[in-house]
Amino acid sequence: MTTSTPLSPTPRSTLRRLSDRARTDRADLYAVLDAGLVGHLGIVLGGAPVVLPTGYGRDADTLYLHGSTGAATLRAAAGGAPVCFTVTHLDGIVYARSAMHHSMNYRCAVVHGAARPVTDPDERLRAFAVLTEHLAPGSWSATRQPSRKEAAATAVLALDLTEASVKVRTGPPGDDEADLALPVWAGVLPLRTVVGEPEPCPLLPEGTPVPDRVLSRRA
Repeated sequence: MTTSTPLSPTPRSTLRRLSDRARTDRADLYAVLDAGLVGHLGIVLGGAPVVLPTGYGRDADTLYLHGSTGAATLRAAAGGAPVCFTVTHLDGIVYARSAMHHSMNYRCAVVHGAARPVTDPDERLRAFAVLTEHLAPGSWSATRQPSRKEAAATAVLALDLTEASVKVRTGPPGDDEADLALPVWAGVLPLRTVVGEPEPCPLLPEGTPVPDRVLSRRA
């Protein structure tokens, strides 16, 4: 699949509420996933739903997830249990003239499927690189790579991006026409994540410069 391959909704990935906010371009899916740093993995454990924050990284149409080999959620997912993985960006709070029309501007991707455990050594190494580069670009080649012990303690799952949906809301409030004359402020309060100044580890030798791979994140 490429960015020109449209998303093809399945029964469980079809948007039924406010379907006009759906995005069908695969490029929109990639954009939402690539802009995030943490997603939420949903799975049923012992007959009850569990949703946990999870680190991830994308390689083409494969999403790599990772965590401790002792994590019950990852063990269940590796065993073939259906999963749902979501990434959401909150872009603004929408103030309306009526309480019912208050809303949020957001971008959200939802991926359904069965994750497979990554056991091939070459793919696991590639997945570690993808996960590292997604969180901290430039760090894979600049730091020590995982030891055999560290790798053995880490579960890596691959989730195919075939079955996914994207939903986006932008713009001003959608007030009823009858409310437009009300003397109430309406509009959008934008929200964004701000990158601060790097804070060096206190154990670094004095005078160690901050590398460009870190400083560039402030741009």
